[in-house]
Amino acid sequence: MNILVTGATGFIGQHMIKRLVKDGHNVLITINKTPSVEYSLKGINIGKENTNTITNFIKGNKIDGIVHLASVFLSSHTPEDIEKLIDSNIKFGTKLLDCAVNAHVKWFINTGTFWQNYQNKNYSPVNLYAATKQAFEDIARYYIETNQIKFCTIRLCDTYGPNDTRAKIFNLWDKIAETGESLSMSPGEQLIDTSYIDDIINAYILLIHHLSAESSFITNGSIFAIKAQKRYSLRELASLFEKTTNKKLNINWGARPYRQREVMKPWDNGIIVPQWESKTSIEEGIKCILHSK
Repeated sequence: MNILVTGATGFIGQHMIKRLVKDGHNVLITINKTPSVEYSLKGINIGKENTNTITNFIKGNKIDGIVHLASVFLSSHTPEDIEKLIDSNIKFGTKLLDCAVNAHVKWFINTGTFWQNYQNKNYSPVNLYAATKQAFEDIARYYIETNQIKFCTIRLCDTYGPNDTRAKIFNLWDKIAETGESLSMSPGEQLIDTSYIDDIINAYILLIHHLSAESSFITNGSIFAIKAQKRYSLRELASLFEKTTNKKLNINWGARPYRQREVMKPWDNGIIVPQWESKTSIEEGIKCILHSK
């Protein structure tokens, strides 16, 4: 298949491209800056090109489907951040989806966040970032109801894996384990749902197969979740990290307050991607991170 991927330079995006190429698909990407991917891939700058150019690019390359991973993530925002959040998380996706519909693309996989479901509600945004992700899903409803494109969303919880340059918890812990410095954290009672990158990619690949085959498992507009094998409190996760790595973490528990609208229990009402299951335990995932170093 010919598949267009957004967010090619991101952690998930780079793993997605590697898997799609490995599986024999022709991958194209959206470009903002020079992509730091291992492959020379044809791309288009959605932000700079007009809709006619984008539509013609999609038609000319016979794009079958789109995996939309690009976004701007901010756990909190300042007034100066509003424009880039809206541009990246609402305007970009809407422009691409409109062009995809006009180019008769068969399917579109969107990426959401469990932060759209604060306190397990059907919709309650943790922050403005989550609100913009919901806004795009709401806009997409118009295209779902008036066109033939198959549109689904995967809402992600936390993700981790080798060669992750993001300021994620395992990276922070690995750093202080090496340096011996202390880290001030919250009381640590919040539950963490984090999935290994290979499991994440498998869920997207499986959904691609379902959509391409017009599987009866999928209803247009469906929202799916990806859940870890087991959820741990932040304190329990730290203990598992210490046990698996045989390293001591110097954490000052309770030295920092919980964030405003801290997610104490991740969204658990979501429907799992049909026929998908988490295969990587936290211990196995941590070992993979260590081996990659």
